[in-house]
Amino acid sequence: MEHLYNLLILLPDIPIAGNIKIYSFRELRKATRNFCQGNKLGQGSFGCVYLGRLKKGEKVAIKVLSSESRQGTKEFLNELSVISKVSHPNLVKLLGCCADGGQKMLVYNYIENNSLAQTLFGNSHSGIRFDWRTRVKICIGIAEGLSYLHEEVRPPIVHRDIKSSNILLDRDLNPKIADFGLAKLFPGNMTHISTRVAGTLGYLAPEYAIRGQLTKKADVYSFGVLLLEIVSGRCHTDPRLPLEDQYLLEKVWGLYESGNLESIIDGTLQHHFDAEEAHRLLKIGLLCTQDTTKSRPSMSTVAKMLKCECAVSDKIMRPGLITDVMDLKVRALEPVQLSPSMSPIVNDSHVSTLALAGSTVV
Repeated sequence: MEHLYNLLILLPDIPIAGNIKIYSFRELRKATRNFCQGNKLGQGSFGCVYLGRLKKGEKVAIKVLSSESRQGTKEFLNELSVISKVSHPNLVKLLGCCADGGQKMLVYNYIENNSLAQTLFGNSHSGIRFDWRTRVKICIGIAEGLSYLHEEVRPPIVHRDIKSSNILLDRDLNPKIADFGLAKLFPGNMTHISTRVAGTLGYLAPEYAIRGQLTKKADVYSFGVLLLEIVSGRCHTDPRLPLEDQYLLEKVWGLYESGNLESIIDGTLQHHFDAEEAHRLLKIGLLCTQDTTKSRPSMSTVAKMLKCECAVSDKIMRPGLITDVMDLKVRALEPVQLSPSMSPIVNDSHVSTLALAGSTVV
């Protein structure tokens, strides 16, 4: 415990729940076979995730944060503080942590089928095929997890980095929201928080990306982009496509205007889907990505719309688009600093819209 409290001195205002288990570095090193490459599950914003097997055979996912990074320390304490106090079927479960000899690690329950980014977009050899009912189930689960964070937790929690690589899938393909390193506690008496922008461009709400104004509706916007990805089976940005087709949100909006939404639905479904339901989900995605926060529904309303428990509004205006955000940033010559993420790393401070669309901003 001493090492943990030494870390807490760095950020004394961050509380943690008292029911987390403290692991030693030696214990976790043995569990991961000395953090061997064969046990590596993935690379996150501030470190690696390894598969571990504890003494009794329990499989765990061990998130190892950079030992040199001050930012890694902040992320470690922030994630520890946030996730140790919440519990929901659609959130990852924190089992414990390690703060031993300068090492910072978080231990989670192992989620069998990795992330949406690695399964849905064809970057995995898992052989998973997402039929229509599974996609709807995943969308509802994510919405309910976010609704819990926004409306049932006190103080509410804004995740700030909802994206396909932060949605894990268990053996039954139930979604689990992961990576709370950028999450913010949101005081209930405030309309917004002005804060440093963090998250992944392409999923960032325009008011947050441009002005740093954070509300729960920033998560709603990110969810809207993710919802469009799940229905279409393609990433929010694809530089391999012609310019007019590269940005998913812009493409869906154009198809909505022309009355041709069905053409964006994932072709691998081979028409084995409910067309009316698919149209409704795409419209919900557009509602979630409206340019103004007041035009976006709450996550509890989104969950109800997905479950057909309330109507989907037809008052859909042009969404806030990534190209609009980046045009403003480039005109203002704002330097953008990127950190390692699941996406390609770009270090030029005046990068193109294409390069920025999938990069993590911290």
